[in-house]
Amino acid sequence: MRIRSSIFGSRNQFAQLVRDEHGGVMVEFAVVVTVFFFLFFTVVDIGRLAFSVVLAENAAGIAIRTAVVRPPACPGVPERHARGTATPAPRFGTSCKAASGTCAAVATITCSGDAANPTASEIWNRVQNLLPANATIASLQFSYSFDSNLGFLGGPYTPMVSVDLNLPQFQFASPLGTLATAAGAANAGQLGANITYQNFGVSLPGEDLALGDSG
Repeated sequence: MRIRSSIFGSRNQFAQLVRDEHGGVMVEFAVVVTVFFFLFFTVVDIGRLAFSVVLAENAAGIAIRTAVVRPPACPGVPERHARGTATPAPRFGTSCKAASGTCAAVATITCSGDAANPTASEIWNRVQNLLPANATIASLQFSYSFDSNLGFLGGPYTPMVSVDLNLPQFQFASPLGTLATAAGAANAGQLGANITYQNFGVSLPGEDLALGDSG
């Protein structure tokens, strides 16, 4: 009788073990929690990225509006429109677009922001709080391109001014790739890696005030 009781007892314990779902519940809970945190951190990081993009766009607008009314941020930009190749030589005051070659064409001049340049330094002081913490003044890229439709012979050089923001990569705050892999996603290793910002470039025609200091 003891043998049969022992056998039946073992069978009952085995049946209870088979019906025990505590382990399955823990596994399901772990998967659900992982998915929840993945979605939560994804929303947070995408929100951070969108917010930083809006701030960078505002910074680019501030930078270009300042650059077109200040002395050049790059060395080598001429102060005035010189005579071009047009013959007979037009008089000073003639619009550069009056005829081809009225004003001398100037090669495009580009440079990175330099704290030693007053214009670049002023722009950086205005926009640095809108940019990622790891951005520097060198993230500002300036370009001055000759445009024959702007300015007049002998007048202030009025190029097309461009400002680009060469920002460092956006850094995710959460390990999205690790969370996605834990949640069962395949090929998620690169998810959550730093990504490169889009190009923030704005152009405006230069103004005569670029030779002044009260624009």
